[in-house]
Amino acid sequence: MQPKFPSDSITTLTDIVLPGETNPLNNLFGGELLARMDRAASITARRHSRRICVTASVNHVAFNKAIPLGSVVTVESKVSRAFNTSMEIFIDVWIEDRESGIKSKANEAIYTFVAVDETGSPTAVPQVDPQTELEKQRFEAALRRKQLSLVLAGKMKPHDATELKALFL
Repeated sequence: MQPKFPSDSITTLTDIVLPGETNPLNNLFGGELLARMDRAASITARRHSRRICVTASVNHVAFNKAIPLGSVVTVESKVSRAFNTSMEIFIDVWIEDRESGIKSKANEAIYTFVAVDETGSPTAVPQVDPQTELEKQRFEAALRRKQLSLVLAGKMKPHDATELKALFL
């Protein structure tokens, strides 16, 4: 059994939105934000597993707020749950008000990464021991999200998705 680690490894990437990264409305391209989130999540997965990690899926992305040209953007990523060889990474995107300096949440995403060995084969990762209430909520929800993904991919029978079924009983 793999040891459990507190989910305290957080990656924070802060950058400014430049003109070449914006759409005709002068807001950050969605694809540019996805790339920033992928980089932060990749660093988080590698720090947690101490292995090479590859993006397995982008499970959820919410573009809730446009990010204007010149904005200071902070992408925070953290392992919400580790499974056998995969890790769910929860990403929060913050923008900083230019005048007040107050940060507000703009977007969020959930990525899945798989740790691999030197030959590219999946390898075991340490488990996560959530500490805060938010970490515990994200940890519990991760299993439901994984089961839903497996059911939709045809890799799990709906009647075997016990965590999902519990939501409806």
